[in-house]
Amino acid sequence: MKFPISLAGALALLLASAGAAAAQDAGPVVRAPAGAVRGVREDAAEVFRNIPYAAPPIGPHRWQPPQPMPRWTGVRAAQAPGVACMQPVMAAGPYDRGKQAMSEDCLTLDVTMPAHARNAPVMVWIHGGTLIWGTGHSKMYDGREFAKRGIILVSINYRLGVLGYLAHPELSRESKDGVSGNYGLLDQIAALRWVRRNIASFGGNARNVTIFGESAGALSVEYLLASPVARGTFDKAIIQSGYAFTMPELRTAHYEEQSAEGIGAALATKLGAPDIAALRAMDAGKLVDAVAAAGYAPYGTIDGKILKRQLVDTFDRGEQAPVPLVAGFNSGEIRSLRFLLPPMPADADAYTREVRARYGDLADAYLRLYPAQDFERTLLATTRDVVFGWASERLVRKQAAIGQRSYLYYFDHSYPSADAANLTGFHASEVPFVFGTLDGTPAYWPAIPRTPEQRGLSGAMLDYWTSFARTGSPKSAGGPDWEAFAPNETAMRFADAPELARHFMPGMYALHEEAMCRRRASGTQSWTWRSGSTAPVLPTAVPQCAAGR
Repeated sequence: MKFPISLAGALALLLASAGAAAAQDAGPVVRAPAGAVRGVREDAAEVFRNIPYAAPPIGPHRWQPPQPMPRWTGVRAAQAPGVACMQPVMAAGPYDRGKQAMSEDCLTLDVTMPAHARNAPVMVWIHGGTLIWGTGHSKMYDGREFAKRGIILVSINYRLGVLGYLAHPELSRESKDGVSGNYGLLDQIAALRWVRRNIASFGGNARNVTIFGESAGALSVEYLLASPVARGTFDKAIIQSGYAFTMPELRTAHYEEQSAEGIGAALATKLGAPDIAALRAMDAGKLVDAVAAAGYAPYGTIDGKILKRQLVDTFDRGEQAPVPLVAGFNSGEIRSLRFLLPPMPADADAYTREVRARYGDLADAYLRLYPAQDFERTLLATTRDVVFGWASERLVRKQAAIGQRSYLYYFDHSYPSADAANLTGFHASEVPFVFGTLDGTPAYWPAIPRTPEQRGLSGAMLDYWTSFARTGSPKSAGGPDWEAFAPNETAMRFADAPELARHFMPGMYALHEEAMCRRRASGTQSWTWRSGSTAPVLPTAVPQCAAGR
């Protein structure tokens, strides 16, 4: 039986509805060239979420460069989080964020700003995840601590995996430039151009933009530094746990690598797709899962336009963007990436024989740095330095060589739950300290205690990162002035507190630089994560590599 609503009830409903509408309309509004957006106030910050920076090429338009986003009319709601770009399920571990909403329509960014910002420095965060996983909307990347320090944080999504990095002969023929791959990188460049055009409306300084990222996000920063197409879209860079593996060339098999088009064609065959039209017709979720099962690993492609040459060659020639740089790595990088480790040797003699057989005249230097004892520690250190240590030091050296201020760091901090899990200083463990999100980590992340010591280190790192973004010189009241890497080969070590370390890791860079140089000179060996008993036999010395000793 239905009862007629009373006058009082009708009035209550009307007031409640009006209140809800007023609450929805109460957030801050920014009127940018892209269109007007309404955000939310959180603490002292104003947050605008899920702002589209480009029109996503999806479905039948997959594997095209990002398209300009038409200016929208009215005020766009920007209060709710966006979705992640399409990605396969991640195995449980510290990086697993559980189930998340995903879509191909994902080219969005979040802006977190101080209230009433005026000409504020801007930092643009590029998330990691092997170019396969991740999203800029993660709780761990909350920007409110940046806003407290007067910084506007922009966190971006970009196409991942096969949807972001597939090269294929048919796609190259479609392109006006005759190239394919690098779509995710083009997304990042589109986002940076959006920032240049729009961030002043949010109170940001469009001529003071710092890009930063971790792991695959750090690799993306390296690509952006190297890409002529990205030139002029940023002013400083921070690279957290970057690496410099060999990249595939678009049409040429080189350095043990298949061509990028060859990799894409072989993948299509493995998936039973006769052409690109068949791949475009596949459901996006089923496609990324099938590609993951096929073992496809995305990388940037050397195509002569977006990425012109190997990263090591670009930096050797001084062709990278001439901007100030911070780069560094973590003491226990490989503790959460143990699939990169070589097999444990049977004994000291077996280990020594393998090193001498593979490293030849560099074996003595190798064994001094990585002795035949405590094999777990030795192998963790070796692989860490081959992947992250050498690349980080190389980046700051090469940036200093073109006259830019460059700073090296070493994150060597831990806490009880990480130690108990044998994850001391693990890969990405610096991220919540950089963001000040010690309580915003994923479910399986070793819990960070809420103690003054942890908050103090996080506060110092936030100070260094944000002061670098502001002025190009990292400083903190909670630690010593950070000396540039040159001339004393100085690094900032973040342990229980920040401390300077001069003449950092003597011999490490020289060993791995010469090994890389010989592999590159041979033209037949790649430089990747392989170390110890998994490394190929090192080519004999060549004159141009002698400076690496």
